[in-house]
Amino acid sequence: MKTTLRSLLSTALLGLTLAACSAPEAVSAAEKAKAYPLKTCLVSGNDLDSMGGPVTKVYNGQEIKFCCKPCVKKFEANQAKYLAKLK
Repeated sequence: MKTTLRSLLSTALLGLTLAACSAPEAVSAAEKAKAYPLKTCLVSGNDLDSMGGPVTKVYNGQEIKFCCKPCVKKFEANQAKYLAKLK
């Protein structure tokens, strides 16, 4: 009985795993987000590549790019201030 139950559970788990692998991928938040319109960091105004490549985040459906991680923290502390720059 234990062997049959284990076999049944194993088959069910395998089926679920295969179904999850073959399911269409969900669209990521970045793919749904409005594109970032600037060539500079929203917080510092620096070129996006000035610190080794941009850091990209999505806030309320808007893609935002930063020159570095410290700018992300500054943005998160006062989002309204910086989002106003995009309007």
